[in-house]
Amino acid sequence: MDSRISSVSVRVRGYHLDGYGHVNNARYLEFLEEGRWAYFDDRPELFHRLRRGDVAFVAVNVNIDYCAAAVAGDDLKVSSRVCELGTRSARMAQEIHRRGDDALISRATITFVLLDVAANRAIPIEGELHELLAPLVLE
Repeated sequence: MDSRISSVSVRVRGYHLDGYGHVNNARYLEFLEEGRWAYFDDRPELFHRLRRGDVAFVAVNVNIDYCAAAVAGDDLKVSSRVCELGTRSARMAQEIHRRGDDALISRATITFVLLDVAANRAIPIEGELHELLAPLVLE
């Protein structure tokens, strides 16, 4: 697998399900967030920069395509990558596949900005953070 992609496994549990017996659509947001945290875990230089606390990565738009149902007991793989880097925002592409048959369960695109925590406003993606993110882009 390309080193610019991170993946994490998630097991579907009973509390993830809706009344129809498949994963509730809102739970996919949690699975995708787990994937984004794993992405940063795999990149200590980015994680260290976030831990300083002056800048935060903030999701401002999420688009999800639901492609197939996941049910209790399914083992899912959430894959994440940065797919676009602009000067004011960036996008992360994520896919959830069922392990075993590799069925595409869902795909999502998350747009994020960098937030100056003290000023509570978006800041340009430049300098150190741009240098850290640019080599990670995989369109």
